[in-house]
Amino acid sequence: MFGFGKKKKKEKKDINPEAVNVQEEQPSDPIPSEPPIAESNDTASEPEQVTIATTEIEEPLIAEPSKTPPQSEEAEQKGWLKRLKQGLNKSSSKLNDGIKDIFVRKKLDDDTLQDLEDLLITSDMGVQTASYITSKIATDKFDKEVTTEEIKQDLAKYIAQIIEPVAKPIQLTGKKPQVILMCGVNGTGKTTTIGKIANNYKKEGKKVVIAACDTFRAAAVEQLEVWSMRSGCPLIKGKEGADPASVAYEAFAKAKEENADVLMIDTAGRLQNKKNLMEQLTKIIKVIKKLDEEAPHNSIIVLDATTGQNANSQVKVFGEMVNLNGIIVTKLDGTAKGGVVVSLAKQFALPIHAIGVGESIEDLKPFNAESFANSLVGID
Repeated sequence: MFGFGKKKKKEKKDINPEAVNVQEEQPSDPIPSEPPIAESNDTASEPEQVTIATTEIEEPLIAEPSKTPPQSEEAEQKGWLKRLKQGLNKSSSKLNDGIKDIFVRKKLDDDTLQDLEDLLITSDMGVQTASYITSKIATDKFDKEVTTEEIKQDLAKYIAQIIEPVAKPIQLTGKKPQVILMCGVNGTGKTTTIGKIANNYKKEGKKVVIAACDTFRAAAVEQLEVWSMRSGCPLIKGKEGADPASVAYEAFAKAKEENADVLMIDTAGRLQNKKNLMEQLTKIIKVIKKLDEEAPHNSIIVLDATTGQNANSQVKVFGEMVNLNGIIVTKLDGTAKGGVVVSLAKQFALPIHAIGVGESIEDLKPFNAESFANSLVGID
């Protein structure tokens, strides 16, 4: 397969990554049937008026001031690296065990290369990425004696090379408000991610307004209300079943009034009714553009790592509706499919802004290529 010397004929393993059918994915909670969405009128100056409720907190709700002194930047980084390694433990264990099984023969020949490629595919890196990495390793070490540690070092090096160009945090440009549209299927942790990002911006001294535009899922609004109260960020919400575009319009007006730095918009994610979802997103974007033709400035998809290669299909589907320019990957702590991050970087080259390895605020951090690559293959 690789053309490095004589290849002993070997039957190709049947690699069958999990079946992908995005449009049939079910939401995590039962969702009532939503009413049809009114067609957007391009000539209208603004959407229909709806009753808007604003949750506005002067100060964050904190039961008692923390007596623990703030961590130094170095200590905080060490803590994050520890959580990252723990979060990626399932993924790294799968890779490590596989490498140990493959390289008992020591020499890197065609058979071991094929086994290594199969291992990377079953780790959800995808066929294209797995083939690329094994080819790079073969170029350097084919027909040579190798150790498992050398292979791990090479894997980390080439994984880091793939993901380094896309490891980019969300950049605030100074545009007020900077509109961040968050999308993704239900159950990815999208709403919680919005709350965490808003909370972090607030700690940095930024003014943030949150728009609850998933008006058909009560749980999403309730989650945002909790984060709004914790962070002190105003939340704009409509009545259940309200027009999401109207909520977005009112939220933008509130953000302008407050001279807010950031407006974060939560959106619906039910792909069972793709037509309605597309109409909702299109209408929200049209309304926002009438207020600021450059908005939304960031259109970010939130992906659940436990879905593996299905995440690639979600990017394709939402990319048909929204001009995506960023990715956040959550729930890396609950899966052995951490390789999907490498696959996403290789296939789409979209900026990966952050990754999540747990439920606490500290478990969502900007994406760093080297630390992720080392943690994924189990290098200290």
